[in-house]
Amino acid sequence: MKNNCFVFKSFLNQPIRLFLTVLGSLLFIGCPPLPEKSDIRIKNVNLIDIATGEVEKRDIFISEGRITKISGGDSTNVYRGAEVSINAKGKYALPGFWDNHVHFRGGDSLISDNKNLLKLFIANGITTVRDAGGDLTPQIMEWKTAIEEGHLLGPTIFTSGPKLDGPNATWAGSLVVENEMDIARALDSLGRIPADYVKLYDSRISAEAYLKTIIEAEKRGIISSGHMPFTVELHDAIDAGIDGIEHLYYIMKGCSGNEAEITEKLRKKEIGFWDAMPALQTSYNDSVAAKTFARMKANRVYSIPTLHIGRILSYLDEVDHSQDDYLKYMGSGIIKTYEGRINRVKNSTPEAIQNRKELDAFFGQLAKTMSDAGVSLLAGSDSGAFNSYTYPGISLHNELAAMVAVGISPLKALQNSAYNGASFLKKDADYGQLAEGKIADIVLLNGNPLKDITQTQNLSHVIKGNQVMNEKDLKALLASALNQK
Repeated sequence: MKNNCFVFKSFLNQPIRLFLTVLGSLLFIGCPPLPEKSDIRIKNVNLIDIATGEVEKRDIFISEGRITKISGGDSTNVYRGAEVSINAKGKYALPGFWDNHVHFRGGDSLISDNKNLLKLFIANGITTVRDAGGDLTPQIMEWKTAIEEGHLLGPTIFTSGPKLDGPNATWAGSLVVENEMDIARALDSLGRIPADYVKLYDSRISAEAYLKTIIEAEKRGIISSGHMPFTVELHDAIDAGIDGIEHLYYIMKGCSGNEAEITEKLRKKEIGFWDAMPALQTSYNDSVAAKTFARMKANRVYSIPTLHIGRILSYLDEVDHSQDDYLKYMGSGIIKTYEGRINRVKNSTPEAIQNRKELDAFFGQLAKTMSDAGVSLLAGSDSGAFNSYTYPGISLHNELAAMVAVGISPLKALQNSAYNGASFLKKDADYGQLAEGKIADIVLLNGNPLKDITQTQNLSHVIKGNQVMNEKDLKALLASALNQK
């Protein structure tokens, strides 16, 4: 009180305006700030810090599609309220899932079938997908814009646009690169789309054009990812600047003690891709693998294992998929595309089928070893037309479960989805974690996925920006995908 009296006495002779200003300031000290307004409030949720695995009870506030506040304890005096309030007691919050390898493709006749797949992603809590190349780029860009503007319900789409390959490429819509002029034109074309990264494919591209494309993409600051022609050694692709290796065939090649010798045979066409598999598998060398993994880690090269589709395709001869729950959501045109791989298995020798199964088991071990070595992995399903019985939406959850089944921890498996996906595409300023300022792509789960990875499928809510969908909404969304197939 003495100090307050001194303050007042010292201002007795000051102008009244200054006196009132100081008085107002003194009265304001200790008062809470005026409460703010939020669009969405998620109360009492178990927020999983995806970077550390720590779980703490929090309130999450969302305004205009972004997380504006994460508070512990009672936040009543901080925010006046929300248009939507979710009591998430007992539930777990994670960043919306990312499927880091999907395909929209199949030509004009499959446009509507592909568009219908967008619902399956959202219904499974997948708020972002990385499209890994196809022949529907104009339509994908239309959907991407409509989703961003809120006119279409679907995941955020990051796309490579058309794949880059050699002449007479396997996949329709691919851009041909044979020389430096082709490479410049192709990258210019992707820039005009604009594509989010460049995807390379290995059906016809030469070793020289492949490496030059990576080098040129690196010069332009473009993220690159893809398959790798077996006429290239993995360390050369890494040194050229590739950012991501799709599938494990190419990682296995870089772990072989005989990679140079096998590569030379491939260059001379003495053996083919599948002929090389047993030789690469049996020549796997722990010390070579350790050096390869260290090189990948030092150069921030990501691996996309796609374990789930590997298991599906390896056992097509044994498993009857005719009663799969998700088959009914696939359009007849997409189901028709499944026949290619199915017939390939029917025409394979028993030895080739057995080799494929052994390779599948080996790839599981390889993914675990690579993860333990600190290489960043991305969870991707490879779902889409032509990839038999690998269904958009649910297959991402199956991929996470496959990672855990081979010994990767649930936390690391979860990190391989949104957290690593955002980092790979350099979108981590907006995505990948639940933090103030980030885009509000959130899933609420009824159980703890750190203890049971299958809880990723036990969805309570999906929040995408300012859109909130509860369990009833998600079931209705699935039903609408069935009605429109």
